[in-house]
Amino acid sequence: MASDGGARHAVQPVTVTTTHGDARAHVWPADAPVGALVLGHGAGGGVTAPDLTAAARAAADTGLRVVLVEQPYRVAGRRAPPRAPVLDAAWTEVVAALRADGPAGLPLVVGGRSSGARVACRTAAGTGAAGVLCLAFPLQPAARAGRDPAPSRLPELDAVDVPVLVVQGDRDPFGMPPAAARREVVVLPGDHALRRETAALGAAVRGWLRSLPGLVEPVARR
Repeated sequence: MASDGGARHAVQPVTVTTTHGDARAHVWPADAPVGALVLGHGAGGGVTAPDLTAAARAAADTGLRVVLVEQPYRVAGRRAPPRAPVLDAAWTEVVAALRADGPAGLPLVVGGRSSGARVACRTAAGTGAAGVLCLAFPLQPAARAGRDPAPSRLPELDAVDVPVLVVQGDRDPFGMPPAAARREVVVLPGDHALRRETAALGAAVRGWLRSLPGLVEPVARR
């Protein structure tokens, strides 16, 4: 894994080579991190989405080392994502490289927005995640004319056996995931983009992170 540069305390772009091409990890350093949060982007978007930025800032405020990951297809300039197994494999390789390159023994939280949230859920067990953060989880695929409705993606959420936070817009056209024993759902005004209530989103993420076992905010940050 090679750094592309970046000053201390500034976001540091790092290239991570995977079997499916180069990914790019945007690392938010922390002096004495209590954990790490790794987030992925949506299918056609990037790591500067407002909800991802708000979640990253909230996690950094809580004392976590934050990494925003661009999948290889986006780094290569393509908008359309590859099949799920390719996304999952590249993500798993990136997370493993980040673990090896970062402080040892930190609790790991993974997540992302939309497609990135799905990837994080499907790979949570393999990455050893202590929690999963889902922003705008696309529960129900969009209907196609003349075809039966596609199956719900709820099984991807249900399969996660660690705490999950879902932050969802109340007008998200992809539906509303239900709460469950290990799954908290926070509903905010807005649609799938989650652009409007970024302060409330950050507060929800901050509170949930502080509730996770093993993540204790440093006294100096309280």
